[in-house]
Amino acid sequence: MKLSNLSKLIFVLLILFNSSSIKADDEDAVDIWKKNELESSSKDLKKKKDKIDSPLINKNTITTNNIIQEETTIQKKETPLYGIWDPDTYNFELSMWSKTDGKNIQKTISRINKLELSETAESLFLNTLFSYSYTPENISDKEFLDIKINWLIKNEKDALIEQFLKKNEDFPNKTKIIQYLVDRNISNANIKLGCEKVNFIGKDIKDPYLEKFKIYCLIFNNKKNQAQLLYDILKEQKQSDKYFDNAINYLLGLSDNKNKKVKDDNLLNFYLSSVTLSNFSYEPTSKTKKSIWEYMNAANLISIDDVNDKEKIRNIETAANNDQINKSQIFKIYRQIPFDLNTLINAQNVYQSLDEIEGRALIYQKYLLSDNIQNKLDLLFLLKDLFKKADLSNLYSEYLSDRLKELDIKKIPKEYQNVVERNIISNKSLTQRKIKFDDKILHRSKLVRYFYEKDYPIKKTQKELENVYKKIKRNRNYFYSAKDIAVLESLEKDGIKIPKEIDHKKLSKDYNIPGSLIDLVNKGQKGFLALKIVEIIGEDDVNNLDPETIYFITNLLNKLNLKEFRNEILGTALPLRI
Repeated sequence: MKLSNLSKLIFVLLILFNSSSIKADDEDAVDIWKKNELESSSKDLKKKKDKIDSPLINKNTITTNNIIQEETTIQKKETPLYGIWDPDTYNFELSMWSKTDGKNIQKTISRINKLELSETAESLFLNTLFSYSYTPENISDKEFLDIKINWLIKNEKDALIEQFLKKNEDFPNKTKIIQYLVDRNISNANIKLGCEKVNFIGKDIKDPYLEKFKIYCLIFNNKKNQAQLLYDILKEQKQSDKYFDNAINYLLGLSDNKNKKVKDDNLLNFYLSSVTLSNFSYEPTSKTKKSIWEYMNAANLISIDDVNDKEKIRNIETAANNDQINKSQIFKIYRQIPFDLNTLINAQNVYQSLDEIEGRALIYQKYLLSDNIQNKLDLLFLLKDLFKKADLSNLYSEYLSDRLKELDIKKIPKEYQNVVERNIISNKSLTQRKIKFDDKILHRSKLVRYFYEKDYPIKKTQKELENVYKKIKRNRNYFYSAKDIAVLESLEKDGIKIPKEIDHKKLSKDYNIPGSLIDLVNKGQKGFLALKIVEIIGEDDVNNLDPETIYFITNLLNKLNLKEFRNEILGTALPLRI
């Protein structure tokens, strides 16, 4: 049956009406669902925001959630991070450098690098520089990373380098740090151990220099088929070179060695030269790389055939002074230089007429022949002056210390006792020595255990403070030193109640804190302040710092809540160690 035009129109209108009604209902349902979902998401985000104090560190990247005011979008930003320790470990934040100009950091670290940092200063430096953090302003990610890598290599921190490789999968200049580790494994001339360690280094790391050493290690361990396979892959990737090809083919027994000269552009090539060239011979110079000196020393490749070759002896002395070879090599050479009996008898009158090397050798041989403590001491300290004059003090200091330790302290003349004590290098670090407590002096009392014993109970410390104060107040002339005030301020900072009778805030006004450092505190520059404190401590053992310096360092660290550093300084500086 056909519908009339009017009926058709009414039918279409009914369909459109029902359709729009259904659509509206559906949209209302969707809107309600979206609204509930958004509110739920908003609550979850708020919970996460409240719960998470710092973003999650994941290898080389960090993901941060920027919650917009309307909380309708979440932006994820990835920033490269390179370090070893979570910043929370030392009360830092990822933004610890955000308010510091990177160029100022570079200048400060450059000055620090010129110092032989004390044990405590180095510890603070490491914990600061190698805490994960964002890169400072005005310096690139690579520049900041290079500061870290170069310091590790310069200071031969092999264990830390391995930690760094474990915790940082990929980073610029990775080849440099890997080549350093490979060279360290070669330079000790214990290839078996080196090949065992290289397995760790090469677990997840692909690098041409490393792969070449792994190929040699397979040959060394008589796994030539595996070596051949790895070598073929290296060649296919065009990461080999002619010199390496010639050496490896010779070691695999596939051809004669076509290399005729020693190649010393890197330690691996030098080592391959030493094991593949039949008439291997090499004369190191002052320009020879440290790693090559170390390998030659460990492999007993350093020798003097002609004691009249003063240039060669001088090069070896310089290498020993720079810790490139064992210092004992020098004294072996000195023993080889011949002197007649009359010259030896009159050594202290004759040495000045000889050249510097012969003069040192003569006094050294005279010392070996002496059997009187007075004469031994005279000659040992004369030698010290001669080495210092030649800018070779590092070569001699340890030798001098060892010889002084051999002497009977009871027979040392009084005029020499102080100088002998100053020149003996203690094998024990300061923190290994026994502590002597004195409860009549606040900063030497049992209270100081709070700073060096992990998780020392606050309640116990509170009682100890009360007991110590009872003893101190009996002494009406007791003087609260800067170290005492540092202790009191730190204990109060951690929630321990200080006796009302001790007005340490008034006492602290007698001590000035450098304005430039207060400025860093006011700007919240935690990382930069830590570096400045490292620079202040420098080469000094913390227990040798003057009380005022210990006080203002502690005061600054308290203000920025750097408690771990504060405890390390006070726990080292305050106790009387014997």
